[in-house]
Amino acid sequence: MRATVAAWLALASFFFACSSNDAEPAPAGWAPGTVLATARQPSARGWLDRRGLIHAHSVHSHDACDGEPKDANGKPNLPCLDDFRSGLCATRHDFVMLTDHNDSFGSTEFPATLLYDAAKGDVLLERAGGPVASWLACPDGSTPLILAGTESSFMPVGIERHVAKTPSERGAVYGAETPEAIEQLKKLGAVVLLQHTEDWTVEQLGELPIDGFEMYNLHANTFRGAGAVIQLIQRMNEPELMPYSDLVLLPIVSEDKRYLERWGSVLAAGKKRVTTMGTDCHRNSFKDLLPDGERIDSYRRMMGWFSNHLLVEPGADGGFDDLALKSALGAGRAYGAFEVLGFPVGFDFHAEVGGAVTEMGGDVAASAAPVLHARLPTAEGGFGPKRPDLVVRLLRARVGGWDVVHETAEDLAHPVSQPGAYRVEVRMKPRHLEKHLASYAELAEKDFVWIYSNAIYVK
Repeated sequence: MRATVAAWLALASFFFACSSNDAEPAPAGWAPGTVLATARQPSARGWLDRRGLIHAHSVHSHDACDGEPKDANGKPNLPCLDDFRSGLCATRHDFVMLTDHNDSFGSTEFPATLLYDAAKGDVLLERAGGPVASWLACPDGSTPLILAGTESSFMPVGIERHVAKTPSERGAVYGAETPEAIEQLKKLGAVVLLQHTEDWTVEQLGELPIDGFEMYNLHANTFRGAGAVIQLIQRMNEPELMPYSDLVLLPIVSEDKRYLERWGSVLAAGKKRVTTMGTDCHRNSFKDLLPDGERIDSYRRMMGWFSNHLLVEPGADGGFDDLALKSALGAGRAYGAFEVLGFPVGFDFHAEVGGAVTEMGGDVAASAAPVLHARLPTAEGGFGPKRPDLVVRLLRARVGGWDVVHETAEDLAHPVSQPGAYRVEVRMKPRHLEKHLASYAELAEKDFVWIYSNAIYVK
């Protein structure tokens, strides 16, 4: 892995040495990088759709911030911390579930683990006499919720307190790869996930007492795109050939068969697992600037590619807290959306039997003749005059992957009688991006995933 990282850094150094650092004018109309807030009102069934990051690294990870997250005295790298805060505000996420590495996270106390800064107007969310999350204050008045977590042996998110008093005692649990450690992490309030699904076997993903694992990871995916990177390098001497800066990863990003195969195999074996999309942002790889004047791996750019949407039960005040987020995540009421292609509005996937509804993550009896419904979303703000080609696809888990059960360019309503785990994906040929792609215009006709849902389990 280290050799692969080194090779990528070498390629990146050459890649960006050739690029222009002049500010890049934004294309007219809808453009990549345009960010829209999620709807404030509940859906027709009463859920709040809340959008955020699961798997993100801050100054409390040893390898973040170009390998210098803190100085010799342990003080955070303020420019990097500010980049994280401003990136989170600019991308208008509702929450972020941090996953900092144990060698720094384990020696950082609450509420510093939550990036809490009273001077900036942050507000702690406290329970049982201690801080469990923090509302980060953004200049526009929005307040994304920060939850603590760690990427060590496992990836528990939403940790409400440390497992022990000393860093060494904490490390003994955070670094343990045992079922007992998972149970201890759950007692801390965590939803326990596995990161980098490619590093785990189907047996581990199915037998460990975890809540879920990643269905996509941007960091892992980019390592698979070395050929596209070489092509980008070859075109860098002519900047007019390059795509708009916020689309620079589009030639590289693709679906990862390792993730899809493991995901299908685990669910086909009868296991219930929530799946998430991991941004895995560190701001530690590509420091050179793109034509828009911003480094390629800025927190804003990486945070803006996609997000996890959680269907959250609103509180008495109509809002949400960390418990509501974790409840939705643990229950599997979640889907992932690549907002870099456009902000989806109206997506829905559920099962119906008579008037009863089963949400993502839920069980429904095959004998009840359920109908699976998926609503094809529109885009907030529209796509512009050149519309993409959209389809919604229903899939059933099998050993080794997924079988397509039905596909339509309209809203889906499909009766099922065969037991199994069913999910949907919305796929797109992003023709609306053609004018932003320059010499990569052929990508406007490529089939991309726009939305991955979690599964409904027909028993």
